[in-house]
Amino acid sequence: MQQHTQPVALVTGANTGIGHQIARDLVSHGFTVLVGARNPEKGKQAAQDIGPDAHPLHLDVTDQATIDAAAEHIRNTFGRLDVLVNNAGISQPDNAAEVFPATVQAGMMTVASPEYIRTVFETNVFGVIAVTQAMLPLLHEAPAGRIVNLGSGAGSLALNADPGNPGRAMFGTYSASKSALHAVTLALAVALESTPIKVNVACPGFTSTALNNFSGTRTVEQAAREAVRLALLGPDGPTGTFSNEDGPMPW
Repeated sequence: MQQHTQPVALVTGANTGIGHQIARDLVSHGFTVLVGARNPEKGKQAAQDIGPDAHPLHLDVTDQATIDAAAEHIRNTFGRLDVLVNNAGISQPDNAAEVFPATVQAGMMTVASPEYIRTVFETNVFGVIAVTQAMLPLLHEAPAGRIVNLGSGAGSLALNADPGNPGRAMFGTYSASKSALHAVTLALAVALESTPIKVNVACPGFTSTALNNFSGTRTVEQAAREAVRLALLGPDGPTGTFSNEDGPMPW
């Protein structure tokens, strides 16, 4: 097929929250955006909400079959992929409230079961690796491929190593998964530094989403800004960085 004329972006977990806003913002910047969602119906509704330049894409980042099918669909339907935003993430397993009534404590490494930890890492870390590897052939063909991973200040080793940081009390499974994601991002950036592809981590901040039962203090509009900025980096932009809208953050 003929290559799609507009740049194409894939945002995982884009049927709601920060991912949905990132998808909306990229459309406003002239992208055709693929709304990745593990629930096809929710993905369809989310894409319709954004507009005609948004298209639903069935994608469960923990299911290799859907990842491979998504990559094939993108190539066959659009012929290109310019931006990958790895936004999909979970704070705890779906059944955490049933298994551990005290879900905050459940995430602590002293009590979290290997199954609990593995489930969180499967989405937040291995899912990112699997999706990125599947999409890399397309990104290599793009004139200026960009990969943006949604990290977290909660995963900053430097901040959590500071005894004066009150937030370190929450350093557990979710935070450790984001630390691992940061490391994966840097490894990808190093491996791809001889190519035009740039790989960076965006910190959205403590945002009101379903991930935290809407207890966050930031809006999704605020949270999406840094990821969108990194997706739009020019050829002289950085790679292998961790930042929020105020600038670099400590790893």
